[in-house]
Amino acid sequence: MYKKLAVTFSTILLAFFILSVSVLKAASIKYSFYQGANKDNGVIPEIEYQLPYPGRILPDNPLWPLKALRDKLWLLVTLNRSRQAELMLLFADKRLVSSKILFENGKAGLAYSTLTKAEKYLEMASTLVDECWKSGVDSKNLSKQVALAALKHRQVQEQLLNIAPEDAKPDIVKSISYSKEAYTLCKNSLLSRGIPAPENPFNGD
Repeated sequence: MYKKLAVTFSTILLAFFILSVSVLKAASIKYSFYQGANKDNGVIPEIEYQLPYPGRILPDNPLWPLKALRDKLWLLVTLNRSRQAELMLLFADKRLVSSKILFENGKAGLAYSTLTKAEKYLEMASTLVDECWKSGVDSKNLSKQVALAALKHRQVQEQLLNIAPEDAKPDIVKSISYSKEAYTLCKNSLLSRGIPAPENPFNGD
């Protein structure tokens, strides 16, 4: 029993280390964009998925590092992988909303940095759900939730292209690939088991 606990704890520590390196690496990157006029990109599908309230402390708040650290510790003490995936999805969704607010407030550099963190968390959530399936855990509901969230992330990022500075748009387009891949991974997990997946309303994907 102790050996099993030691292996589990070591796995969690390794995952936490990888997550910390990924997040800190993204946090160390500073982006600077010119705030210019933008053009509308047309009609964007509306995804029926409720994004959470991001809280009062956003990435432009001096207390944000403490909030980010709290999130990491929360993941560290969470042993259930399904619950870890749920937390990662929550963090992804909150950072997505925070990014949108920052873009709207003219803080494009910080907004994009926050967006990259959101999509990294989304990617990790989808990967963890896939691992849950492979370990024999029925993750039907969680797969559907992450797939739907990925579509919502796609919707919001498409909307960001209408308000972001011109020089930020190519980077936002690149970040959309994370939501595409997260959706595809969850969709394939569901379809391979004969379970319908949330429909993708975006053309060409």
